[in-house]
Amino acid sequence: MAPSIEAGGFELVRVKLSGGEPQTLQIMGERIDGGQMTVEHCAEISRLVSALLDVEDPIAGAYTLEVSSPGIDRPLVREKDFERFAGYEARLETTAPIDGRRRFRGRLDGIGEAGVRIAVDGITAVVPFEMIDRAKLVMTDELLAASTGKTQEKQD
Repeated sequence: MAPSIEAGGFELVRVKLSGGEPQTLQIMGERIDGGQMTVEHCAEISRLVSALLDVEDPIAGAYTLEVSSPGIDRPLVREKDFERFAGYEARLETTAPIDGRRRFRGRLDGIGEAGVRIAVDGITAVVPFEMIDRAKLVMTDELLAASTGKTQEKQD
């Protein structure tokens, strides 16, 4: 699926199958060039994916296809996401406790050999990538300003 999406100028962010009857196949994509996603871009990804799903038929039974952009407060699913959004606030949940906690909220500090670095309450925690169950950016004024290309001036 990813090669067809990439050939269309998009990058696959996440694929998630969930729900009951019918199931929902959620596909998140973004433009390879980093530009803004539009409804037309989502429709193009939907056309690319639908053609593949019709031929390969990997899902038994009925399902609904949902295509979207990751949004501003996007999920972080790939190692490169943690590098790309270093400096922004994020929430991480782990599959097992690390130093007695499973939830971390703080400023991302990239990823190193040991895992994702996140500054929480003045201490940098290292979370092994394979232990991350869920991660996403936190909507902040700084993130919103960056997503719209506006810089924010600090006032004293």
